[in-house]
Amino acid sequence: MRICVFLSAADLDERYTRPAREFARLLGKGGHTLVWGGSDTGLMKVVADGVEEAGGRLCGVSVEFLAAKARDGVDEMVIARDLAERKRLLLEKADAVVIMVGGTGTLDEATEILELKKHGHTGMPVVLLNTAGFYDGLKEQFRRMEDEGFLPRPLAELVFFAEEPVGALAYLEEDLGVE
Repeated sequence: MRICVFLSAADLDERYTRPAREFARLLGKGGHTLVWGGSDTGLMKVVADGVEEAGGRLCGVSVEFLAAKARDGVDEMVIARDLAERKRLLLEKADAVVIMVGGTGTLDEATEILELKKHGHTGMPVVLLNTAGFYDGLKEQFRRMEDEGFLPRPLAELVFFAEEPVGALAYLEEDLGVE
């Protein structure tokens, strides 16, 4: 599988890096490809390192204004003109999406894929990895949107909420029929 991971490039503490490393190792051991923002800093670096060390492949999609932070020596690296092109390319190169902890950029990427799914423009599975309860508030907001009629499809058709990395990857492998 080619798994797009939306996540932060910030340096974060162990409660976020440990599960990210665990997910990365599982992805790499499974022979999967990480499709990510291409950065060699922060949590993005942690995940890329883990995938590479466990034998997975790396496909980065950076953007011109962040190209200086792009990771060298990857299997594939694309430099997009702007953030909109970057999001489009990340999704084009992926079979599935995992949303990890992040800031406004991660939230923007997450809502875009959910909007595409909502309108039937993609059927790829999306997992929100709720590390250390980071997305509890967002999860509650999504449920409120569903309960009050803002979502034309059931929330469960748009996103799977995983609390642990092993559950995230297991869901994707089952959804895509990977053995």
